[in-house]
Amino acid sequence: MARKPLMAGNWKMNNTISEAVVLTQEISNHFERDWDESVDVLICPPYVDLKPVWTVLDFDKTGIGVAAQNVYWEQKGAYTGEISVPMIKEIGCVASIVGHSERRELFGETNEDVNRKVKALTDADMFAIVCVGESLAIRDEGTTLDYVCAQVRAAFAGIDVFKARDCVVAYEPIWAIGTGRTATPEQAEEVCAAIRTTIADLYDEDTAEGMRVLYGGSMNPGNVAALLEMPNIDGGLIGGASLDASSFITLIEACI
Repeated sequence: MARKPLMAGNWKMNNTISEAVVLTQEISNHFERDWDESVDVLICPPYVDLKPVWTVLDFDKTGIGVAAQNVYWEQKGAYTGEISVPMIKEIGCVASIVGHSERRELFGETNEDVNRKVKALTDADMFAIVCVGESLAIRDEGTTLDYVCAQVRAAFAGIDVFKARDCVVAYEPIWAIGTGRTATPEQAEEVCAAIRTTIADLYDEDTAEGMRVLYGGSMNPGNVAALLEMPNIDGGLIGGASLDASSFITLIEACI
Protein backbone atom coordinates (compact mmCIF):
# COMPACT_ATOMS: atom_id res chain seq x y z
CA MET A 1 0.00 0.00 0.00
CA ALA A 2 1.40 3.39 -1.00
CA ARG A 3 1.37 5.82 1.90
CA LYS A 4 1.38 9.56 1.26
CA PRO A 5 4.40 11.12 2.99
CA LEU A 6 3.88 13.65 5.76
CA MET A 7 6.25 16.41 6.82
CA ALA A 8 5.28 18.07 10.09
CA GLY A 9 7.21 21.06 11.40
CA ASN A 10 7.30 21.23 15.22
CA TRP A 11 8.33 24.78 16.08
CA LYS A 12 8.41 24.01 19.82
CA MET A 13 8.60 27.22 21.94
CA ASN A 14 9.82 29.44 19.13
CA ASN A 15 8.42 32.41 17.18
CA THR A 16 6.32 35.30 18.40
CA ILE A 17 3.16 36.02 16.41
CA SER A 18 4.95 38.41 14.06
CA GLU A 19 7.80 35.95 13.54
CA ALA A 20 5.35 33.12 12.96
CA VAL A 21 3.50 35.07 10.29
CA VAL A 22 6.72 35.87 8.45
CA LEU A 23 7.99 32.27 8.55
CA THR A 24 4.61 30.86 7.48
CA GLN A 25 4.46 33.30 4.57
CA GLU A 26 7.98 32.31 3.50
CA ILE A 27 7.03 28.62 3.54
CA SER A 28 3.76 29.30 1.72
CA ASN A 29 5.47 31.40 -0.97
CA HIS A 30 7.74 28.48 -1.89
CA PHE A 31 5.13 25.74 -1.67
CA GLU A 32 3.99 24.55 -5.08
CA ARG A 33 0.27 23.90 -5.20
CA ASP A 34 0.59 20.63 -7.11
CA TRP A 35 2.70 19.25 -4.24
CA ASP A 36 -0.58 18.61 -2.40
CA GLU A 37 -1.03 15.46 -4.46
CA SER A 38 2.33 14.02 -3.37
CA VAL A 39 2.88 15.09 0.24
CA ASP A 40 0.94 16.27 3.29
CA VAL A 41 2.48 19.14 5.25
CA LEU A 42 1.66 20.35 8.76
CA ILE A 43 2.94 23.31 10.73
CA CYS A 44 2.80 22.87 14.51
CA PRO A 45 3.38 26.27 16.14
CA PRO A 46 2.94 27.37 19.76
CA TYR A 47 -0.64 27.96 20.90
CA VAL A 48 -0.48 31.75 20.49
CA ASP A 49 0.62 31.36 16.87
CA LEU A 50 -2.03 28.83 15.79
CA LYS A 51 -4.66 31.28 14.57
CA PRO A 52 -2.24 33.67 12.80
CA VAL A 53 -0.52 30.75 11.06
CA TRP A 54 -3.86 29.23 10.05
CA THR A 55 -5.01 32.61 8.70
CA VAL A 56 -1.96 32.96 6.45
CA LEU A 57 -2.33 29.44 5.09
CA ASP A 58 -6.08 29.77 4.61
CA PHE A 59 -5.63 33.00 2.66
CA ASP A 60 -2.93 31.48 0.43
CA LYS A 61 -4.88 28.21 -0.10
CA THR A 62 -1.70 26.14 -0.08
CA GLY A 63 -3.14 22.97 1.41
CA ILE A 64 -0.68 23.08 4.31
CA GLY A 65 -2.44 22.16 7.55
CA VAL A 66 -2.03 23.35 11.12
CA ALA A 67 -1.66 21.16 14.22
CA ALA A 68 -1.07 21.87 17.89
CA GLN A 69 1.98 20.73 19.83
CA ASN A 70 -0.03 19.44 22.76
CA VAL A 71 -3.62 19.29 24.05
CA TYR A 72 -5.51 18.36 27.21
CA TRP A 73 -8.05 15.56 27.26
CA GLU A 74 -10.90 17.33 29.11
CA GLN A 75 -13.22 19.50 27.03
CA LYS A 76 -13.40 22.34 29.56
CA GLY A 77 -13.12 23.03 33.27
CA ALA A 78 -10.81 24.20 36.01
CA TYR A 79 -7.54 23.24 34.33
CA THR A 80 -5.52 26.45 34.46
CA GLY A 81 -3.06 26.75 31.62
CA GLU A 82 -4.44 23.86 29.55
CA ILE A 83 -5.96 23.96 26.06
CA SER A 84 -8.78 21.64 24.99
CA VAL A 85 -9.50 19.74 21.79
CA PRO A 86 -12.60 21.88 20.95
CA MET A 87 -10.45 25.00 21.28
CA ILE A 88 -7.78 23.91 18.81
CA LYS A 89 -10.38 22.43 16.46
CA GLU A 90 -12.25 25.74 16.23
CA ILE A 91 -8.98 27.50 15.40
CA GLY A 92 -8.60 25.19 12.40
CA CYS A 93 -6.23 22.52 13.67
CA VAL A 94 -6.63 19.05 12.20
CA ALA A 95 -4.38 17.27 14.70
CA SER A 96 -2.08 17.59 17.67
CA ILE A 97 1.26 16.13 18.64
CA VAL A 98 0.93 14.04 21.80
CA GLY A 99 3.53 12.40 23.99
CA HIS A 100 6.55 14.28 22.71
CA SER A 101 9.62 13.24 24.67
CA GLU A 102 9.99 16.77 26.03
CA ARG A 103 6.46 16.56 27.42
CA ARG A 104 7.21 13.17 28.94
CA GLU A 105 10.60 14.11 30.40
CA LEU A 106 10.12 17.75 31.42
CA PHE A 107 6.45 17.71 32.39
CA GLY A 108 5.97 14.17 33.62
CA GLU A 109 3.44 12.98 31.05
CA THR A 110 2.70 9.28 31.29
CA ASN A 111 1.59 6.67 28.78
CA GLU A 112 -1.88 6.95 30.32
CA ASP A 113 -1.94 10.70 29.71
CA VAL A 114 -0.98 10.14 26.07
CA ASN A 115 -3.75 7.57 25.67
CA ARG A 116 -6.33 10.01 27.05
CA LYS A 117 -5.19 12.64 24.58
CA VAL A 118 -5.37 10.24 21.63
CA LYS A 119 -8.91 9.33 22.65
CA ALA A 120 -9.97 12.97 23.04
CA LEU A 121 -8.60 13.86 19.60
CA THR A 122 -10.03 10.89 17.75
CA ASP A 123 -13.42 11.30 19.45
CA ALA A 124 -13.47 14.79 17.92
CA ASP A 125 -12.66 13.46 14.43
CA MET A 126 -9.11 14.80 14.62
CA PHE A 127 -5.94 12.75 14.57
CA ALA A 128 -2.99 12.38 16.89
CA ILE A 129 0.69 12.41 16.04
CA VAL A 130 1.83 9.98 18.72
CA CYS A 131 5.48 10.37 19.68
CA VAL A 132 7.44 7.40 20.96
CA GLY A 133 11.14 6.88 21.53
CA GLU A 134 13.92 5.69 23.78
CA SER A 135 16.70 7.30 25.78
CA LEU A 136 20.36 6.52 25.15
CA ALA A 137 20.40 4.33 28.26
CA ILE A 138 17.57 2.17 26.93
CA ARG A 139 19.25 1.86 23.54
CA ASP A 140 22.52 0.85 25.18
CA GLU A 141 20.61 -1.78 27.19
CA GLY A 142 19.35 -3.28 23.95
CA THR A 143 15.67 -2.94 24.93
CA THR A 144 14.66 -0.25 22.43
CA LEU A 145 12.10 -2.30 20.53
CA ASP A 146 10.35 -3.58 23.66
CA TYR A 147 10.23 -0.09 25.17
CA VAL A 148 8.99 1.73 22.07
CA CYS A 149 6.40 -0.89 21.16
CA ALA A 150 5.05 -0.78 24.72
CA GLN A 151 4.56 2.96 24.27
CA VAL A 152 2.64 2.33 21.06
CA ARG A 153 0.38 -0.25 22.68
CA ALA A 154 -0.32 2.07 25.60
CA ALA A 155 -1.11 5.03 23.35
CA PHE A 156 -3.72 3.11 21.35
CA ALA A 157 -5.24 1.11 24.20
CA GLY A 158 -9.01 1.09 23.80
CA ILE A 159 -8.92 3.22 20.62
CA ASP A 160 -11.29 1.95 17.95
CA VAL A 161 -9.61 0.79 14.73
CA PHE A 162 -11.62 3.21 12.60
CA LYS A 163 -10.38 6.12 14.73
CA ALA A 164 -6.83 4.84 14.97
CA ARG A 165 -6.35 4.55 11.21
CA ASP A 166 -5.93 8.27 10.64
CA CYS A 167 -3.39 8.67 13.43
CA VAL A 168 0.35 8.97 12.89
CA VAL A 169 3.21 7.55 14.95
CA ALA A 170 6.45 9.51 15.16
CA TYR A 171 9.56 7.64 16.25
CA GLU A 172 11.92 10.07 17.94
CA PRO A 173 15.00 8.59 19.58
CA ILE A 174 15.47 10.96 22.51
CA TRP A 175 19.24 10.84 22.15
CA ALA A 176 18.93 12.31 18.63
CA ILE A 177 16.51 15.19 19.28
CA GLY A 178 18.13 18.57 18.88
CA THR A 179 21.59 17.08 19.26
CA GLY A 180 22.52 16.90 15.60
CA ARG A 181 23.08 13.20 16.20
CA THR A 182 20.82 11.08 14.03
CA ALA A 183 19.92 7.43 14.09
CA THR A 184 21.26 5.71 11.01
CA PRO A 185 18.60 4.96 8.40
CA GLU A 186 18.92 1.29 9.31
CA GLN A 187 18.44 1.98 13.04
CA ALA A 188 15.40 4.15 12.36
CA GLU A 189 13.94 1.61 9.95
CA GLU A 190 14.28 -1.22 12.45
CA VAL A 191 12.20 0.64 15.02
CA CYS A 192 9.66 1.98 12.53
CA ALA A 193 9.13 -1.53 11.17
CA ALA A 194 8.57 -2.80 14.73
CA ILE A 195 6.04 -0.02 15.30
CA ARG A 196 4.14 -1.12 12.20
CA THR A 197 4.19 -4.74 13.36
CA THR A 198 2.78 -3.62 16.71
CA ILE A 199 -0.06 -1.75 15.00
CA ALA A 200 -0.82 -4.91 13.01
CA ASP A 201 -0.95 -6.89 16.25
CA LEU A 202 -3.26 -4.33 17.82
CA TYR A 203 -5.56 -4.03 14.82
CA ASP A 204 -4.86 -5.68 11.45
CA GLU A 205 -2.42 -5.66 8.54
CA ASP A 206 -4.45 -3.15 6.49
CA THR A 207 -4.45 -0.66 9.35
CA ALA A 208 -0.73 -1.14 9.89
CA GLU A 209 0.06 -0.74 6.20
CA GLY A 210 -2.05 2.40 5.97
CA MET A 211 -0.77 4.19 9.06
CA ARG A 212 2.08 6.62 8.56
CA VAL A 213 5.21 6.30 10.70
CA LEU A 214 7.51 9.32 10.83
CA TYR A 215 11.10 9.76 11.94
CA GLY A 216 11.64 12.58 14.40
CA GLY A 217 15.27 12.79 15.41
CA SER A 218 17.21 15.63 13.78
CA MET A 219 16.03 14.99 10.21
CA ASN A 220 17.63 17.61 7.98
CA PRO A 221 18.40 18.28 4.30
CA GLY A 222 21.60 16.24 4.58
CA ASN A 223 20.00 12.99 5.72
CA VAL A 224 16.40 13.19 4.54
CA ALA A 225 16.89 11.24 1.30
CA ALA A 226 18.52 8.25 3.01
CA LEU A 227 15.84 8.15 5.70
CA LEU A 228 12.95 8.39 3.24
CA GLU A 229 14.39 5.50 1.23
CA MET A 230 13.54 3.20 4.13
CA PRO A 231 10.27 1.32 3.45
CA ASN A 232 8.71 2.04 6.84
CA ILE A 233 9.60 5.74 7.17
CA ASP A 234 6.83 7.91 5.73
CA GLY A 235 8.13 11.39 6.47
CA GLY A 236 9.38 13.41 9.38
CA LEU A 237 8.48 15.28 12.53
CA ILE A 238 10.89 18.15 12.06
CA GLY A 239 12.25 20.36 14.82
CA GLY A 240 15.06 22.81 14.15
CA ALA A 241 15.01 22.43 10.36
CA SER A 242 11.36 23.56 10.28
CA LEU A 243 12.32 26.96 11.70
CA ASP A 244 14.08 27.85 8.46
CA ALA A 245 11.81 28.11 5.42
CA SER A 246 14.39 26.97 2.87
CA SER A 247 15.37 23.93 4.93
CA PHE A 248 11.77 22.93 5.53
CA ILE A 249 10.93 23.32 1.84
CA THR A 250 13.94 21.13 0.98
CA LEU A 251 12.59 18.41 3.26
CA ILE A 252 9.15 18.69 1.66
CA GLU A 253 10.67 18.50 -1.82
CA ALA A 254 12.43 15.27 -0.83
CA CYS A 255 8.99 13.66 -0.61
CA ILE A 256 7.90 14.67 -4.10
